[in-house]
Amino acid sequence: MSVLVVSGTGTEIGKTVVTAAVAAVARAAGRSVAVLKPAQTGVAPGEPGDADEVVRLAGDGVTGRELARFPEPLAPETAARRAGMAAVRPAAVAAAAEELAAGHDLVLVEGAGGLLVRYDGEGATLADAARLLGAPVLVVAAAGLGTLNLAALTGEALRARGITQAGVVVGSWPQVPGLAERCNLADLPASAGAPLLGVVPQGAGALAPAAFRAAAPTWLAPALGGDWDAAAFARAAHA
Repeated sequence: MSVLVVSGTGTEIGKTVVTAAVAAVARAAGRSVAVLKPAQTGVAPGEPGDADEVVRLAGDGVTGRELARFPEPLAPETAARRAGMAAVRPAAVAAAAEELAAGHDLVLVEGAGGLLVRYDGEGATLADAARLLGAPVLVVAAAGLGTLNLAALTGEALRARGITQAGVVVGSWPQVPGLAERCNLADLPASAGAPLLGVVPQGAGALAPAAFRAAAPTWLAPALGGDWDAAAFARAAHA
């Protein structure tokens, strides 16, 4: 695939760190990578945003690009409206991703919040951009209680729009998982209707970049370029 859209079942669940891990694994394989953040919210001018964080963790060989930045930490449409700024349209997201794809082996488009967060006043979402691109969507999910329902809703929304779900990655796996987290390893694929393609440990984004890049392949399944084994991880989690 040349374009992969990274969305999630909500906000603050590890989308940026997962995006960085996918980028790091692709870079290690010799692929050129770009990350596109259509709408960065809650970050002041001059401060590093999510695309900058992906570049920091995955390496300087990654191209980072934002389409718009809005000061308040709100949904993109709300943040744009309150700031009196132009909203981000799906066609602009698709055009930017296609432009980056012309010069890179892989383009990662990282959304804001969940899949159906509004980007403009007409109710356009990241799903609309993915559909324009014909790109699969990688869904980042939480580990604990409530994640099965959210993963099911996200998967249903993708299928209703004819969009391929590449799989699910747990964005922040706790150091000491409880019963719900351990059971969700088995239940997430059935709820989401897509394979579990990785588990990123809690706090991974705080690692030094070199350590992050070295560990990233152990968090992602072969479908994403890594060597993570879902069955072996589940056995270890239940041990």
